[in-house]
Amino acid sequence: MLGRFWVEDFRTVPPPEQDGYIEEINRLCKLYNIDLVIPQTTRETAILAANLRKVNVPVTVSSGASVRKANNKADLLRVFRKLGLPSPRYYVVKSADELGEKARRLGYPSRRVVVRPPVSFGGRGFRILSETLGLTREEFLAEKPIPAEITVERLKGILANDGGSDFPELLLTEFLPGAEYSVDAFVGKKIRVAIPRVREKIVDGISFRTTLEYRADLSRYTLAAAKEIGLKYAFGFQFKLDAAGVPKVLECNPRVQGTMVASLFGGPNIIWMAAKEALGEPPTGVPRRQKAASFIRFWGGAGVSDGRLVDEI
Repeated sequence: MLGRFWVEDFRTVPPPEQDGYIEEINRLCKLYNIDLVIPQTTRETAILAANLRKVNVPVTVSSGASVRKANNKADLLRVFRKLGLPSPRYYVVKSADELGEKARRLGYPSRRVVVRPPVSFGGRGFRILSETLGLTREEFLAEKPIPAEITVERLKGILANDGGSDFPELLLTEFLPGAEYSVDAFVGKKIRVAIPRVREKIVDGISFRTTLEYRADLSRYTLAAAKEIGLKYAFGFQFKLDAAGVPKVLECNPRVQGTMVASLFGGPNIIWMAAKEALGEPPTGVPRRQKAASFIRFWGGAGVSDGRLVDEI
């Protein structure tokens, strides 16, 4: 981790699921007089939310029940359907036979279908069911490869390698072909904020180019769902447009999102607002909205010698 060379001290903690994780967090908070913990990954967010009473300092995370519902994509779709908000058609399947049957109900094989575990992180388990794996000359020359595509029969064969005795629960949804959006949000005792942005370039699930786009519908959907789920502090939702241009929810990140800093160009500093809220100093206003802007990520590097930073590029 390059960040360790930019700070005065750096400590490695156990994986969130391992015994002793919470105890080590408490020990380090006491050792360094830390006032606040801001989780940034799905795994640590889930564990910290479930153990809030055991952590000795404030944590910018919602309740355990809220985080569990937000992290479960099937539960999230049920929330959107309950509220009458746009969501993709979906099925939860628990067997190979159900996988094939429900995929056909969603239009497979003439239409692509998305499959993923209801609870996952970092795109793990995500695949696009498709029979049209052969490319035309035009598609080969003009389109980027999509290694995530797989046929239903191929997926059934992979998941049945153990004899099919414990087929994993999977979520099937309609394929949404349009632009993808993230909404960076903050909910506190006095104010609520939601800043949408279109994800123009995505690499391994990370926004490398994103532009603020003030869509009232996405802000409204985000804050309505957040209220129903019980989310607070900093979090985000992701949406994608269907063939008719209707934004439908993909998932929720009940934590700081990877490119949440982009929302700063729209006025609110959402991460700072969450920190102030957790420390008992709730923000009372939202900075004036600035002109829409793009955030562009780029790779850099650093020279290190004997564990010390030498130079940056």
